[in-house]
Amino acid sequence: MLAVLALAGCAKADNEPGPGGVTMGEARALDDAAQMLDARRPPPELYAPSRTRLPQQDASQTANGN
Repeated sequence: MLAVLALAGCAKADNEPGPGGVTMGEARALDDAAQMLDARRPPPELYAPSRTRLPQQDASQTANGN
């Protein structure tokens, strides 16, 4: 129990400087945000190139915004 209390006193405060010029609290928030984004990432098969060919448009249609 004493070891747990001793280690708790070694943690940096949220407003102390951390990596990359941000505070420890900001670094922790950035890490949490990165984990949330990673959890929401779509599966890799959605990134695979499609074998479906789209119909080609006439260049005059593209230039006119049609």
